Amino acid sequence: MLVIDDEDDIREVAQLCLEMFGGWQVLTASSGSEGLVLAEVEQPDAILLDVMMPDRDGIATFRELQANPITQHIPVILLTAKVQSADRHQFAGLGVTALITKPFDPLTLAEQVAAALGWS
Repeated sequence: MLVIDDEDDIREVAQLCLEMFGGWQVLTASSGSEGLVLAEVEQPDAILLDVMMPDRDGIATFRELQANPITQHIPVILLTAKVQSADRHQFAGLGVTALITKPFDPLTLAEQVAAALGWS
């Protein structure tokens, strides 16, 4: 699992929760650029991707992941505070696997991710 988020606190909480409650090995990246490199090199089972980031936002990062034959098979779950219906519609149209809203509940994050990915 790869968590890409520019906020240190969010990355740390997500990593801890996914490791403790999901039992997954979690890598983290603090930018879209760093995340693209890690995704290509490490081939994670899934990516939890923040939408609002400086430099390269989550949408641009997702499009680059999809354009790369090496990473296009990796399921991506967007992590976002943008939850208005127009935003949701735009995100759904991209072809992401799922959407998890911020602030997320640390105790149920692993469950939400597992459910979105169809993992038991």
